[in-house]
Amino acid sequence: MTNKIYPCFWFDGNAGEAARFYSSIFSESKITDENPMVVMFESAGQKFMFLNGGNQFTFNPSISMFVFYENEEALVEAWNKLIEGGAELMPLNSYEWSPKYGWLRDKFGMNWQLYVGDPANVPQVFTPTLMFAGKQNGNAAKAIELYTSIFEGSSVSGILKYTDPNEDVVGNVKHAQFSVGNTLFMAMDSSFEQKAEFNEAISFVVECETQAAIDYYWSKLSEGGSEGMCGWLKDRFGISWQIVPTVLKTLMSNPQKSQKVVEAFMQMKKFDIETLLKASH
Repeated sequence: MTNKIYPCFWFDGNAGEAARFYSSIFSESKITDENPMVVMFESAGQKFMFLNGGNQFTFNPSISMFVFYENEEALVEAWNKLIEGGAELMPLNSYEWSPKYGWLRDKFGMNWQLYVGDPANVPQVFTPTLMFAGKQNGNAAKAIELYTSIFEGSSVSGILKYTDPNEDVVGNVKHAQFSVGNTLFMAMDSSFEQKAEFNEAISFVVECETQAAIDYYWSKLSEGGSEGMCGWLKDRFGISWQIVPTVLKTLMSNPQKSQKVVEAFMQMKKFDIETLLKASH
C-alpha cells in the first residue's frame, strides 16, 4: 500500500509569511500553492503544508525539524537568520555527534535542530524528530514499533538507548532513526521537566489514493487514540495525523464545486471519497 507522508504546521494566520521566511533561508525552496487557508511549500524536494488554523495550538519542542547541512558555513548562515526574534535552546557548538549542531526556536515558535553530517548517511534534508516527554516519556520505542508495523516499506535504522542513569532513565531511547514508509523520522525520550506535549500544531498528512487505504490508516492509527473532524485523528501517543484522499486537491481546484465539497467533508470525521465525488457533481 503506497502512501505519501509529510508534515503540516499550524500557524495563527501567518502561514504565507512563514513560508516566504523559510524560502529565504533554506535553499531549493518554493511555494507551490497558496490560498487563504493553506500554503503548500517545498524545500530540498520535500513537501510541507502550512495551515492558517488560528491560535488554538502552538509549537513546542515535542516535534522539531532536524536539518542537515554539509558544511558549517551554510549552517551558521541559516542559524543566524532563523534565530532572529527566536531563542536558543541548545547552543550552536561542537558535539560528539556533530562538528556543528544547535537547537533553536524561531520567531513563529517552530523548533529547528541544525547539524553538519555525512551526506552518505542522510537520505533527506529535513527529518521530523519526535520527543516523548512528560506522560509520554518512555514510549518512543513503542511508537516506532507501531508506526513501522502500519506503513509498508518502513524500517528501523537504529535505536540507541540510555545506559547511564546520570543521563536519563536507563532503557529509554536516547536517539532513534526509522522510516515511516519512505519518510525518515527520528525519535527520543526525555524525562526532564519541560513543556513538550504533542498537539495539533504539527501533524502528519497521509495521502491516500483509495478508500481502502483511508480506512486502513484511520483504523490503525486511531486505535487507542481519538477521532477528530475532517480527516484528523490522534494516535495513542497523542500525535496528530491527517488521513486525506489525493483526489481532494482536484475537487477543491474547481471554484464552482469546491464549496459543496467543503460542506460535505465538514460533516465527516473519516473522509469518504464517494460522498466527496457526489458532492462535486
